[in-house]
Amino acid sequence: MDERGTRRGRGGRGALGLACLLVAASALVPPRHGPAPVPGAGPARAPAAKAAAAEGAAEDCVDPEASLPPSAADGPTIAAIKARGKLVVGVDQNSYRWGYRDPATGALEGFDIDLARAVAADVLGSPDAVILRAVPTNQRIAALEGRKVDLVVRTMTINCARIRQVAFSTAYFETGQQVLAAKDSPITGYDTSLAGRRVCSAEGSTAYEALERRSYGAVYRDEHDGTPRDADRYTVPNQLDCLVRLQAGEVDAVVTDSALAAGQAAQDPAVELKGTPFTTEYYGVAARLGHDDLVRRVNHVLVAYRAGPWARAYEKWLEADLPGISGPPAPLYRTEASS
Repeated sequence: MDERGTRRGRGGRGALGLACLLVAASALVPPRHGPAPVPGAGPARAPAAKAAAAEGAAEDCVDPEASLPPSAADGPTIAAIKARGKLVVGVDQNSYRWGYRDPATGALEGFDIDLARAVAADVLGSPDAVILRAVPTNQRIAALEGRKVDLVVRTMTINCARIRQVAFSTAYFETGQQVLAAKDSPITGYDTSLAGRRVCSAEGSTAYEALERRSYGAVYRDEHDGTPRDADRYTVPNQLDCLVRLQAGEVDAVVTDSALAAGQAAQDPAVELKGTPFTTEYYGVAARLGHDDLVRRVNHVLVAYRAGPWARAYEKWLEADLPGISGPPAPLYRTEASS
């Protein structure tokens, strides 16, 4: 995940106010396995279109986006959720248009929130039978492992490293890492123009991993990263923190998902996306390892979601700032032998 940032410029002061308010309120090959793409789904993914985050992972990880086949059958995880009467979902509350609090009502809303409610409606019969629990970017996996949430629906990229820690649904959105900077910045994209520039990213994000692999000479790591003395200046817990630092002139650029950056640019007309996305990544719904019945149920929900509700959610939340997306990515399923 990534963020966009800019120095204060025309429109920056008002956007800073909204950003601070959100912080205070605390983002053409057919599928190789399984059924054909659902009507309304976007183009199937080519085998080579893998996120850079998968680079360096074990050689046996070929298709990290391949998930369990869908099923509406109940299992032990679903039974426990039904006994509780609520689905607990980890979400963002700071990513405009994805998961954020409406400044007027305080209610959580956005593209990911709609999907979380769709899962609750299928499992428990009501979109309101859900507890939306705000989880920082760097705590998504820990929240699942610690059983604080049943699912994470939070612009979470599927990759080879993460599928060893959590179980993912099929992909529900395609994005890529990109640079966000002030419109008048000499930075041109993810290239040598970053040399010597201060770049912000979220801890535990694929953006940070990309900078670790190739920084182009950017200053992106805090002096005491990962320790109690970490100042959280260049690597921060939440994506929106990067935007605030950009607006305050504390960093020169942000690296984040283009989907999140587009929402941030919509908040501040003084910033813009630079260059083009330099990875191809896919968001998935994450569950605890071993909760196969819940993963299959989410995939069952996504079959119907791709056929209609996805397009309506895209038009409502994302199309104005992220136009030109024809539909969700087609699902990839694992064969029973590999599941």
